Amino acid sequence: MLSLDMENENKNMERKPRFLCLHGFRTSAEIMKTQMHKWPQSVLDKLDLVFLDAPFPCKGKSLVEGIFDPPYYEWFQFNEETTEYYNFDECLQYIEDFMIKHGPFDGLLGFSQGSVLAAALPGLQEKGIALTKVPKVKFVIIIAGIKSRSPLLAEKAYFPPISCPSLHFLGEKDFLKHFGKQLLEYFVEPVAIYHSKGHTVPRLDDKSLNTVMNFIEKIQKDISENNE
Repeated sequence: MLSLDMENENKNMERKPRFLCLHGFRTSAEIMKTQMHKWPQSVLDKLDLVFLDAPFPCKGKSLVEGIFDPPYYEWFQFNEETTEYYNFDECLQYIEDFMIKHGPFDGLLGFSQGSVLAAALPGLQEKGIALTKVPKVKFVIIIAGIKSRSPLLAEKAYFPPISCPSLHFLGEKDFLKHFGKQLLEYFVEPVAIYHSKGHTVPRLDDKSLNTVMNFIEKIQKDISENNE
């Protein structure tokens, strides 16, 4: 029995960090899964990635039409200035319901519109506004990140600064890179990877691969220590 207990303990120690992956605006879980395969298998093998479709069918043209097949989804809607969000509370409840049913999750990985959620949810959870029925979000990975321009959400989500470890990917040709750089200011110790591409999931060169592996090693260590 002792050897079986030790074996189970080792399995817990070696558990992969589990991330809920939130795709971009008017895309899908399947599309994001394809995008993430730009990363080496050596990285993907160290993470347990779960992909979720957003709750609302696409209400307009998708920028990925002709590149990826439909259906397309969106997490929430917004006004022309992107300062007001619609159906946002319904979106948060939808994510929490999924996390209750399919969790627990260690962290969130968000791309583009999904990054708005991934970046905001730890702060909203800390204040008891969202994800109140699931374990604390311990890590976030932000790809093509966007700081929310909604004053109401920003006030609730980013103050005080977010303390959980975060990894950010910022493209030099990303038309939204300004908002991604702003987002760094609201995390206590953000790790940033800059790449030469645009609004996309980037491939990893040797330098960025090393940074990603170091980040995974750090969060894996945190998970193992918490299991002791």
